[in-house]
Amino acid sequence: MPELPEVEVTRRSFADAIAGARVQGVRLGKPLRWPLGVAEQALLGREVGAVTRRGKYLWLPLHGGGEGAGSQGGGLLLHLGMSGSLAFQTRPAEPGPHDHFDLRTSQGLLRLNDPRRFGAVVWSESLEQGPAAKLLAGLGLEPFDPRFDGPHLKVGLSGRRVAVKQALLAGDIVVGAGNIYACEALFLAGIDPRAQAGRLSGPRCARLAAAVRQVLGAALEAGGTTLRDFKDAHGVAGSFQMQAQVYGREGEPCRVCRTPIRRIVQGQRSTFFCPSCQKK
Repeated sequence: MPELPEVEVTRRSFADAIAGARVQGVRLGKPLRWPLGVAEQALLGREVGAVTRRGKYLWLPLHGGGEGAGSQGGGLLLHLGMSGSLAFQTRPAEPGPHDHFDLRTSQGLLRLNDPRRFGAVVWSESLEQGPAAKLLAGLGLEPFDPRFDGPHLKVGLSGRRVAVKQALLAGDIVVGAGNIYACEALFLAGIDPRAQAGRLSGPRCARLAAAVRQVLGAALEAGGTTLRDFKDAHGVAGSFQMQAQVYGREGEPCRVCRTPIRRIVQGQRSTFFCPSCQKK
């Protein structure tokens, strides 16, 4: 599943190229997770604004133009789901069987490919109303928000009896710490992923908050993680998987202490950790 670094890498790979473009056409393939929510003709003639990201959602503002979607503002909220990817092409090929949304503009074609069709492209009047407001309402802080620090994490984890890794994955304290990155951040902070979230001390929360930022920053620098088929909007794969300290390394020696990396299952997700370096 594309996580925050992959979504941000995708955004950076096409945002400048599409900014200021005029929508010339829309093509819908097989149904995605939710309906578009607006007539395709209502998007024609609109101008693409600055593409932004919130959590794993991309916001594509569309200004002016057609009837039936509000003449002043609004935009498309995009989610890549489990297997989706966006491509921005100036000379696009014919759509394939898994290409389920095309936004044809004066500067190129933005195409969503999604084999499993858990992704979404949804019209919303703004980020503060309509479907966007509902979908974004429960998200925690962005990991690079200055407010995300040890005290914030301590308060967020307080009273939670679940394992700390499960609390990170919930996304209501901080967004972006998906399965791979939660494993890596917990290793960097020296915290056992099975530790009870509500019992983490202030200093450990501070180390974990810093580790989350460090791991996600490194993933962005590496262009994200490509385990199967992630690529940015220009077809470039990520390489963070080459830096992984624990994820996907079951049975291999820890790079710090040489203890074999363990794998367990938490909430139906694989968790990798070093039983020596990471303490409850």
